[in-house]
Amino acid sequence: MANPAAKQDPLEARLAALSMPDCAGWAADARNGALGRLRAIGLPSKRDEYWKFTNPATLTQADAPGASLFKHEEPLPFAEVDRLHIVFVDGVFDAEASDDLAMEGIEIERLSDAQTRDIHWAKDLYGSLEADGQTPVDRPLAALNTAFASDGIVIRVSGQPTKPINFTYRHRDESSDVILHHVVKVEEGAKVTILENGPAAARFSKTMEVDVADNAEFHHVRTQGRDHERRAVTHMFARLGENSVFKSFTMTVNGVLTRNEAVIDIRGDNATAHIAGAAVGDKATGDFHHDDTVFITHDAVNCESRQVFKKVLRNGAEGVFQGKILVKPGAQKTDGYQLSQALLLDDDSSFQAKPELEIYADDVQCSHGSTTGAIDEEAHFYLRSRGVPADIATDLLVLAFLAESIDEIEDETLRADILDRLQAWLDRHRG
Repeated sequence: MANPAAKQDPLEARLAALSMPDCAGWAADARNGALGRLRAIGLPSKRDEYWKFTNPATLTQADAPGASLFKHEEPLPFAEVDRLHIVFVDGVFDAEASDDLAMEGIEIERLSDAQTRDIHWAKDLYGSLEADGQTPVDRPLAALNTAFASDGIVIRVSGQPTKPINFTYRHRDESSDVILHHVVKVEEGAKVTILENGPAAARFSKTMEVDVADNAEFHHVRTQGRDHERRAVTHMFARLGENSVFKSFTMTVNGVLTRNEAVIDIRGDNATAHIAGAAVGDKATGDFHHDDTVFITHDAVNCESRQVFKKVLRNGAEGVFQGKILVKPGAQKTDGYQLSQALLLDDDSSFQAKPELEIYADDVQCSHGSTTGAIDEEAHFYLRSRGVPADIATDLLVLAFLAESIDEIEDETLRADILDRLQAWLDRHRG
């Protein structure tokens, strides 16, 4: 638990650098409620249990550290995918670069527009899932996001759109400090795929609240990369209904500091929640610290959850995984699986893992595993003995190591795009 008294001065300095967007009614109530939660919790520090492996100082200081723009000729992720494209530039919606937001089976609008209406479906969701996710673990940077988000997108899905929705976050200002908040409501029987890509800002805070109704499906694929000096903290809060499906995958390359948190609340029987990630970091091109923190609550019967996270680290890069499965009383026939693994390509890199199971039902099947190791020398020797150069042999074994997490992506086209990008990153960093 954070100590508010010890953090009062840093908190006030952070708040003084922010301004709450003008709004009234339900939006103002939600933002003020989040501000109240933040003041009660205080900002995080390394003394907090869920931050002891990651130093949040540059995420909480008043001014964003600068981040140089990184330029290369690689095509943008998902460029070959037929999608509805929504673009933000340093946190500002770019209407000219975005597609028409109208599409059958779905309603899309900006948060800045939605919050001006007295009656809006987002009233029951904005800040609500985030507030629920503050128990039993404090998530102060999510509360800060809800209170001060400058904009975002709200999406209500009533059908099955013919193409995915792609958020692209462009970074052009080396000192940009961006806070965005998205809300997604997937109604009963509906299905949607959300894509995300781009460095976004010098410092980026993004929260997404996702409500998946009975018999509905939510699919999410995200890439984080490009700018080496960027910092990001993201939160995803999800609530699952009966027979619903939630699947999320994140690929991360580069970045001084990335912290991705996911809080998934399974409330409907026979629901499925899969969350996975693949991270590759090389400190030779800049500091790299990557943290996945996941909390899945089973509060229904006969539900399945999977956490599959793989990290490949070299030249002193750092990785963190904190994952928990909580099975509440009555959540019988729970099937919970958790796997976190790191492949260290040298002696300087490090991986910290904290897997947890907390179970209050007796008819369950839950497991967790966490390993850290080096390249399999026998497999490497075998490939070299067949004429494969040493560095290419290493890359092949890295891709094989990451495969289990990438296989969590259902769509073959998206899965192939992720594999191509990982291969391109390995090519650039070979040797």
